[in-house]
Amino acid sequence: MLTNRQLLILQILIDEYIRNAEPLGSRSISKRQDITFSSATIRNELADLEDMGFIEKTHISSGRIPSEKGYRFYVDHLLAPVNVTNSDLQQIHSLFHDKMSELELLIEHSAKMLSEITKYTSIILGPEVYETKLKHLQIVPISIGTAVIILITDTGHVEKYTVDLPIDMDASDLERTVNILNDRLQGVPFSQLKSKLVEEVEGLLLTHLNNYEKILDFLVQLFQTEKSDKVYYGGKTNILNQPEFQDVEKVKALYNAIEQYDLVQQLLHQDDSTGIKVKIGAENLLKEMKSCSLITASYSIGGQHMGTLAILGPTRMEYPRVIGLLDLLSKDLTRVLTDRYYSK
Repeated sequence: MLTNRQLLILQILIDEYIRNAEPLGSRSISKRQDITFSSATIRNELADLEDMGFIEKTHISSGRIPSEKGYRFYVDHLLAPVNVTNSDLQQIHSLFHDKMSELELLIEHSAKMLSEITKYTSIILGPEVYETKLKHLQIVPISIGTAVIILITDTGHVEKYTVDLPIDMDASDLERTVNILNDRLQGVPFSQLKSKLVEEVEGLLLTHLNNYEKILDFLVQLFQTEKSDKVYYGGKTNILNQPEFQDVEKVKALYNAIEQYDLVQQLLHQDDSTGIKVKIGAENLLKEMKSCSLITASYSIGGQHMGTLAILGPTRMEYPRVIGLLDLLSKDLTRVLTDRYYSK
């Protein structure tokens, strides 16, 4: 159990280190106006905090820096609610004033805006196609035997695939197929498209198409859609501006890790529950992120989890501000998307 004096010194040390990236000693802390005890007392308290694992000494200075345990205690117990500044508030709200029709575009702009405001790297996991519903389908021929399939979901997400069309599928068969699919599959969740295709569409294809067996096989393959998320990034190079990441090999390893979609999806899918989640250093699953903190918040549509907003930065992250920004953006995004797609 930390004393009130130890709590104050720990908070001051972490706040100052986050701000300046410089180790702090007793002399620097004693100069603050809110400190009324001597340097000797502060030295003793710093020694005790170090023994308890909340801070640690660096090799290049007699000052101390926070440990991962110290950051975790700081996030869990010492953070006070932070009001988002008017400037940040205006930037976030400007996203929704533009009335972007496609969800993908809104998510992409959100990633860019988050990185610009925080000066860290933003990662956003887009809506899960598997969980959303089909709104419209198009098949656009681009050459003989080849076409682009465009699937539009009820959330505005767009999936495009280049496919080989069945042999002997002429323009009239193509048009009839598209009309049947849009009539019978509109509003069907992606997870049920294959079963609905067999249950409700097969008979119509048999009635209206000459070469229906090959077309049915083609459609069954098309709708074997696995869970597919999109990952959006903002400010990937921002990490280079942090003093902790001057080691080129360390940065390369981190970049390689966050470029692997499967790893990132696994990382951001660790916890789909609502609220802010903070992973510090070794709490992250990837060893390449042992010098990083990852702060995440989920967003939803109509009460259904749709994706995750994340900020990646050093463990010396500006936690209060980042948490405030993510909390605001996730709630605004949830509200706007829910109003847009479920209040029609």
